[in-house]
Amino acid sequence: MQTAAAVTMVRDDLFFLKAWLRHYGGTLGRENCYVVNHGRGSEVADLAAGCNVIGLPGDAHRNFDIKRWGFLNGLVGGLRRYYRYVIVGDVDELVVVDPDAGTDLRGFLEAVPDRRVLTPLGLEVIHRVDVEQDAITDRVLGPRRHVRPAPQYSKPCVIGAPTKISRGGHFSQFGKLYTPENLYLLHLKFCDYDHYAAAMDRRNAVTAEIGAGISDSAVGRHWFASERGDDKATFEAFTRLPLVDDFNFRPTRRRMQRSWRPRGETGYHEFDRTDPGTQYVLPERFTGLV
Repeated sequence: MQTAAAVTMVRDDLFFLKAWLRHYGGTLGRENCYVVNHGRGSEVADLAAGCNVIGLPGDAHRNFDIKRWGFLNGLVGGLRRYYRYVIVGDVDELVVVDPDAGTDLRGFLEAVPDRRVLTPLGLEVIHRVDVEQDAITDRVLGPRRHVRPAPQYSKPCVIGAPTKISRGGHFSQFGKLYTPENLYLLHLKFCDYDHYAAAMDRRNAVTAEIGAGISDSAVGRHWFASERGDDKATFEAFTRLPLVDDFNFRPTRRRMQRSWRPRGETGYHEFDRTDPGTQYVLPERFTGLV
């Protein structure tokens, strides 16, 4: 049985797809990467050459997220028959291992016991437009070094046991919480002002095409123009987040464990997702990792 595969669904997000392919293709091998090409875009197919590309119709649908995660749940379940672990998430989400662990992602997962669901700690890479002037031309980490804790992106996304994942990938029905030291999920949505604005334009165009509102559709609120807010103000707010010097998230992982509980009667499980409203500078060892 192979160690690990990575799965994502993408439509037109070429900037993030390049980072996804560079990261997972480099550490797991492109033959173990599965790219669901929503809309059968030729540029997506070209970039993902050497991966397992699955083309799907790209018709707009008000229940897009339900359809998407229903498909991804089925795909992950099937791949688990061939891989010990399957990493699943959006194209702007990358699971990484702290270089201090002395291994890469494949090596890390080779050492993890079987039949677990792993929840990396979520960190959002933010573009500090006041101090980070360089464009991202290749690697993200280097031109961008600032992160903020993002509890909603501490997702149960490394699947090694039978389970169902919720819409958005935020919760699973696996009953035990594993939060390994040194394992992180980097969310890249805010890593670059210009690419953020372009991605939001595309998402707003999709919801406009659907023609449904927030209350009568199963699409994330952030896809709607009415929820977008002012892009400049969004990034300026990052400059005001208190900067924490100590890059140490052991207390955060302990709080996740202490608050672990069933999510009502849904069959899913959750932990407290309190946003500390802080930021950190990634240690130099992370530079060039993605």
